[in-house]
Amino acid sequence: MKPQLMLSALALSLLVSACGGASSPKEGLGDGHADNHADEPGETAGSEEAAKGQHGGRLLQQDGYGVELAVAEDGTPPKFQAWLYRQGKPLPASAGSVEVQLQRLGGIAERHTLTPQPDGSLLAASVVGEPHSFDVQLRAEIGGKALRWSYPSYEGRTRIDAGIADEAGIRVAPAAAGVIADEHEVQGLLTPLEGRAVQVTARFPGPIRRLNANVGDPVRAGQVLATVESNLSLTDYTVATPIAGVVLARNASVGAMAGEGAPLFEVADLSQLWVDLHIFGADAGHIRPGAAVRVTRLSDGVSVETTLERVLPGTATASQSTVARAILDNGDGLWRPGSAVRARITVEQQPAALVVPLSALQRFRDWDVAFVRVGDTYEVRPLQLGKRDGTRVEVLSGLREGDQVVVEQSYLVKADIEKSGASHDH
Repeated sequence: MKPQLMLSALALSLLVSACGGASSPKEGLGDGHADNHADEPGETAGSEEAAKGQHGGRLLQQDGYGVELAVAEDGTPPKFQAWLYRQGKPLPASAGSVEVQLQRLGGIAERHTLTPQPDGSLLAASVVGEPHSFDVQLRAEIGGKALRWSYPSYEGRTRIDAGIADEAGIRVAPAAAGVIADEHEVQGLLTPLEGRAVQVTARFPGPIRRLNANVGDPVRAGQVLATVESNLSLTDYTVATPIAGVVLARNASVGAMAGEGAPLFEVADLSQLWVDLHIFGADAGHIRPGAAVRVTRLSDGVSVETTLERVLPGTATASQSTVARAILDNGDGLWRPGSAVRARITVEQQPAALVVPLSALQRFRDWDVAFVRVGDTYEVRPLQLGKRDGTRVEVLSGLREGDQVVVEQSYLVKADIEKSGASHDH
């Protein structure tokens, strides 16, 4: 870990001691993180230990009446369940009514109305979505008596001061629509285009009198590269390159004998190059000409965009791979024949209503999650994920468009929540 990152992580750790992440487990609705019994309507019921009822739920009492509230989830999606009491004695479910109002982070309001059940409890038909982190307001009526309690019940939540978050490198970005690409990472090799490389040869045998170019020299079409004395006429003749390009090889020296048709120079036009990409196995079956390709130079990481020109028939003998070719512009001359490159072939792009970077994902309990920021508060969001590519993943549920999602250093937020005790195991 880099020293700066270590310091950022340490600063984040110190933050927990300074301002902490207030939390209570989801069963806090039923197992108690607040046992101050409200004595007047509208009073907040909240402390370190909440009283428990006969069914293990949170027991709220007022003026001799009581409501025990829990989250039922054994074999069912989580729903609010309640039992009624008077003077500590159970009442039938028909003796009153219960409604639970929730205020989630970001001002999201929910209402859950509980109805009598044959087993003597009241049960909501609506599901309590994860995370079970919200401010609770419970309204009840028992025997004509109106009752009300309110308390916080948080999990998967922490507060991180903006300055500390900036120093630690925590960054957010809005969840938004995007595309998921069907991409394939491949390796490739740069080669001159066919017909763009020539051998410059002697026409008649004889001694080489002059050489006018060296390897790496740029040359223009018709430029004289050598002078040879003909053994037949005993006169000098010149040898010129038929194309413009760069001298790749010089196969002669002054005073040496040039045979008829002997190659003196190799010249290639390197303004464009082939990128021969090697595709293995079933991937070759759905890669077609016209696919977008991003080619990256291994020497310095520079990348360019191009498209596949063709997929060659047959397979490469040595690697048993299918070769797909793309043309690469080489105006700066920095792409060199024979160099290895890596490439990403995009076969298809599919629109997605909501995507986040892969860097936003973490594992929390048994969920894939992201963390959402509202002000200085961060909270976990369990996600249902769809398709993904090398950089992004589709979010099917768990986020809303515009949610400010942690996309850098999300593991620091996870660590802070876990250290603050806000990660309750079911």
